[in-house]
Amino acid sequence: MIGVLYVSHGSRIKEATEEAITFIDSVKKKIDIPLQEICFLELAQPDIQQGVKKLIDNGATEISVIPVLLLSAGHYFKDIPNEIDEIKKKHPEVTFTYGKPLGVQPRLSAILNERIQETNISIKKDAKLLVVGRGSYNPQTKIDITAIGKALYETTEFENVEVCYLAACEPSFEDALQVALQAEHSQIFIAPYLWFTGVLERHIEKTAKEHNMNSDIIVCKHLGHHPFIQEALKDRVLETLTTEKV
Repeated sequence: MIGVLYVSHGSRIKEATEEAITFIDSVKKKIDIPLQEICFLELAQPDIQQGVKKLIDNGATEISVIPVLLLSAGHYFKDIPNEIDEIKKKHPEVTFTYGKPLGVQPRLSAILNERIQETNISIKKDAKLLVVGRGSYNPQTKIDITAIGKALYETTEFENVEVCYLAACEPSFEDALQVALQAEHSQIFIAPYLWFTGVLERHIEKTAKEHNMNSDIIVCKHLGHHPFIQEALKDRVLETLTTEKV
């Protein structure tokens, strides 16, 4: 019997965990598989081992592990596979398929475009757009976020688009914002490439608020429960059902 395990990041903020669960539940309804469970990498329960155990206890013999992650980084390449390897030692009778993060997709860049439009603020000619990624030591992260920034440059009215990061990569969000303020742009739009609310989004909002007396800073909403991203995660689940087991 097939089971699906959704592995979300987890957060110490209750609202963020609840948002992730609500979102994944909306995707589960689109998947015609009775055994589907949600777990978290850190900071929330159940963890991966507990999620797998529940699926196995309910009869799963084939498990599709779906990383609820935007981009490929350490969690995808190291943390989740390490957990799966440990579980396989205990349950050699169970086969696993490992899905992919959402990656760079035009429909996800389109969500950022919509989030900008939802501010209902006209974009001035000298406006600056900061696309803010989580950041990672994996080089693919900068490649992906740069591609997203390029897509927004090509599909929005902004003539000045820059990508920046909340951790591990340069330029940092704080440095990029400071440079934009020093350049005296009449508007600075901030587009967080974040799936759910949480500590990082609150940090962006707090930092922007501290500087908003000196410039017109507009923080856009995170990706959230958009139908495009629901379909993107659904597609990642369906892909695993036709992928060779590991």
